[in-house]
Amino acid sequence: MDSTSIQAMIENGLPGARAEVQGADGVHFEATVVASQFAGKLPLARHRLVYATLGELMGGAIHALALKTLTPEEAAARRG
Repeated sequence: MDSTSIQAMIENGLPGARAEVQGADGVHFEATVVASQFAGKLPLARHRLVYATLGELMGGAIHALALKTLTPEEAAARRG
């Protein structure tokens, strides 16, 4: 598994989302996902949305995925 494939799966599964994925070893990854679908949702619900885009790869080909999930407004506020 590679970060480009994971990024594509997340962005395809959450239309309009932007994902940045890193992970050099092929099994441990970090992702920052910005999606309007996260509005009004707690972090666990946001993470479940992302995990759903990856399906059975979670816990298999993707051993670990550290997530930062933001709405577009939260991402804009971080940029300052």
